[in-house]
Amino acid sequence: MQQDRRFRIASREALWCILLTLANFVWWYGFAYGLGSGPAESFTFILGLPAWFFMSCVAGFPLFGILAWIMVRFAFTDMPLDPESSEDPRTHQ
Repeated sequence: MQQDRRFRIASREALWCILLTLANFVWWYGFAYGLGSGPAESFTFILGLPAWFFMSCVAGFPLFGILAWIMVRFAFTDMPLDPESSEDPRTHQ
């Protein structure tokens, strides 16, 4: 039995989502615990916030929002989800 091609596309898109989520976690963890692990006297500040907090929480949100938009725009495929459709999912871009 051959698998519906929509499942392969959905699996690929789920993999992209997992990779972006892992990248977001690495970004957040790296800046939060990398820059924020020293004594408070050694912190640098960006816009009045500690650099580790600014980079992990403030800068990461718009960055990964834009990356999510780019991913959906260029890597995802618009396809019908009804079981009776026989349209080629690649034609819905």
